[in-house]
Amino acid sequence: MNSLIVITGPTGVGKTELCLQIAEHYGIDIINADSRQIFAEIPIGTAAPSAEQMQRVRHYFVGSHHIGDYYSASSYEQDVLNLLGRLVEVEGQSSTIHHLTPNTHHPIALLSGGSMMYIDAVCNGIDDIPNIREDIRNEMKRRLEVEGLDVLLEELSRLDPEHYAIVDRKNPRRILHALEICHQTGKTYTSFRTGEKRKRPFNIIKIGLNRDRDELYERINHRVLDMMEQGLEQEARAMLPHRELNALNTVGYKEMFQYFDGVIPLEEAIRQIQSNSRRYARKQLTWYKRDVEMQWFNPENITEITNYIDSRL
Repeated sequence: MNSLIVITGPTGVGKTELCLQIAEHYGIDIINADSRQIFAEIPIGTAAPSAEQMQRVRHYFVGSHHIGDYYSASSYEQDVLNLLGRLVEVEGQSSTIHHLTPNTHHPIALLSGGSMMYIDAVCNGIDDIPNIREDIRNEMKRRLEVEGLDVLLEELSRLDPEHYAIVDRKNPRRILHALEICHQTGKTYTSFRTGEKRKRPFNIIKIGLNRDRDELYERINHRVLDMMEQGLEQEARAMLPHRELNALNTVGYKEMFQYFDGVIPLEEAIRQIQSNSRRYARKQLTWYKRDVEMQWFNPENITEITNYIDSRL
C-alpha cells in the first residue's frame, strides 16, 4: 500500500460526513479509529455511523466487539496492520479495498476517528505491553472496590515510582493498568514504555479537521440533544448492569448513571454531557496540535482537502 489517509479532529467537528465524501471520491472504505464505536451495544452515545451511512461506504471496526470484550490500543494497532495487509496485496497490484478513480494511480486506505491513542498506535506504533490475564484484571478491580484508589496509588508509588510521578492520579483505569503490569510481569510499567516511533511501509497523510470554537461548541451541544432524541437514556439504562466496565467510563454514560442514581436531575446530566464533551474536544485539539505532520482544514472545504491528498499521493 502506498498511502494511508488519516482524518481526525475533535468530537462533533463533522468527521463522519466528510470522510464518507472522501471515501466515495476515491472509491475506498473507512477504517474506524474510535475506541468506543467498536462496541455494538452503544451506538447512540458514541455517535457511531448509521446503518444508512455504512451502506454508502463499508466501515471496519464499527460495532465489531461487545461491551465486555477486552480491547486496547495495542490490539487495535495489530488488527489494523493485519487488515491493511489483507486488503491491499502488494504495491501496484489490484486491491479489494479500493477502486481507483482516474485522478490517482496509488493504492490508498482511509483511517478516521477521534481516539488519539488509536491513531497514534497505527501511525507511530505503541509500546509492546503485555495483555493482562483475566484473573489479574479481576483481582485489581476487586481491590479497587474494596481498598480504594488511595491504597492502590500508594502501592504504585512503591512498585513503580517513576510512573507514579507522572500518572493521572484521578484516573483509576491508568493506575490499575500500571499495577496489573507490575503484578503480572514482576517489572515496572515504565520499563515497557520505550516511546520508539516505528517505521511504517506506507506514506501517512494526516489531516486535522477544526472549526471556529463557538461553532464547534454549538455543534457539540446540538449533537447531545440529538442523542437524547435518538434514545441515549434508554441505551444507557440498558448498560447499567455493566457500568463498571472501562468501555462505559466515558462521556455520556457516566453522567446518565449519575442521573439514574438520583444524584443529579436529567437536565443537569444533559448539561454535563455537553460540558464534558466540549472539554474532551479541547483535550483532543491540544493533543493533535502537537503533531507537526498534521495539515488542518475546515471540514466544509472538501475540494481543498482532496487537492491536498492528491498532492501527497
